[in-house]
Amino acid sequence: MLKRVVLRAIRAYQANGGAKAHFNLSCNFTPSCSEYTYQAIDKYGLCRGARLSFNRIKRCNDPDCIDVKADPLP
Repeated sequence: MLKRVVLRAIRAYQANGGAKAHFNLSCNFTPSCSEYTYQAIDKYGLCRGARLSFNRIKRCNDPDCIDVKADPLP
């Protein structure tokens, strides 16, 4: 049940503009960090998916990164 609530919250965040609208940032990876988080939680569950997402978000928004890099789920 909590997993569904979190997934809905992620979709609402994305529908309202995501990082660009809320933080004026763009992701350095494809899929975006919010989509990666959605996929990770959907596939691996809330705990492992959140861990994967946290590690991904720590690597994101590097101001020196020029190119968008592909970084799919493991």
